[in-house]
Amino acid sequence: MPTTTRAAVVESGGAPFTLSDVVLDEPGPHEALVRMVATGLCHTDLGVASGGLPFPLPGVLGHEGAGVVEAVGSAVTGVTPGDHVLLSFTSCGDCRNCRGGHPAYCATWLPLNLLGGSRADGTSTISRGGQALGGHFFGQSSFAERALADERSLVKVDPDVPLESIAPLGCGVQTGVGAVWNVLKPDTGSTVVVLGAGAVGLSAVMAAALTPATRIVAVDRVSERLSLATELGATHTVDTSGTALAPALAEITGGRGADGVVETTGNVGVLRQGVDALAARGTLVVVGAPPFGTEVALDVNGLLGGKRIVGLTLGDSETQTMIPALVRLVKDGRLPLHRLIGTYPFGDIDRAVQDMRSGKTIKPVLMF
Repeated sequence: MPTTTRAAVVESGGAPFTLSDVVLDEPGPHEALVRMVATGLCHTDLGVASGGLPFPLPGVLGHEGAGVVEAVGSAVTGVTPGDHVLLSFTSCGDCRNCRGGHPAYCATWLPLNLLGGSRADGTSTISRGGQALGGHFFGQSSFAERALADERSLVKVDPDVPLESIAPLGCGVQTGVGAVWNVLKPDTGSTVVVLGAGAVGLSAVMAAALTPATRIVAVDRVSERLSLATELGATHTVDTSGTALAPALAEITGGRGADGVVETTGNVGVLRQGVDALAARGTLVVVGAPPFGTEVALDVNGLLGGKRIVGLTLGDSETQTMIPALVRLVKDGRLPLHRLIGTYPFGDIDRAVQDMRSGKTIKPVLMF
């Protein structure tokens, strides 16, 4: 049976989120109906809501959901009603990258998650007044009291961990953590620099603190975020509102440069500075996403010392392995995610958006 639920709908690019009754299709064979308990708000949601990406609007966004399974499709085997789940990105499961343990690089990632607004077969998951809405966002569209989620978006989690405390693991946190653990893999005594101390950057700082890296440098323009970065494990900070980045990093590293850099700002000028600050054989991970078509100029001869520049989606995570491990770290107090989170009633989604844009809240989590 189709399900009527309340969702935050974006009517057109740049319009606010407005609460509206919508109808969810009944679960397909590989889908589940999930009662949402909490969902994180991410900059990707805001970028799509602004009209910056060709996602079909009106539509329902949200891609850091956490909730309880209410019903499952006929072919679902991984979860059952009553299970606590986190909702993350979806993938086909059959392409070379999915089979190789890299579902974030699924051959159909863009249409399935970010741009399509519908199932792989083109059918709609959400409608209003008989008209299809853009949905299936990251296989979930979790800005709603109930979500119809792909089985491959679902990760069963420990029911003893409050869902509002782990909702951001679905996207932003696993992205920052994966940049460090899955790409940089810091060696003993190495230097990791994190450009931008937002939710993704601070997640990278926390992840670096769980590695043998001995210098962890957080870079931002907001002093309060740098203070928090220090509490979360940064050994050094650079406030670029009053300090030039290149000489500061040269001083911190004794002129050697950084072994690893995580670029979260999406600013190509910052990215270029990060590449220039790499040590020989150092790696920069590109996480921040500027508008489509953005290019950056690089010093080619400067790359010949073995520097690597690696693009990253969603931490290159295999979610069924990565997310339960992160949940355990949160539960044990070793990944203090609560320091980033501010909670808001679902009806206050626009206040959460404003607080995120102003920097008042690093990671808003909506509560249902």
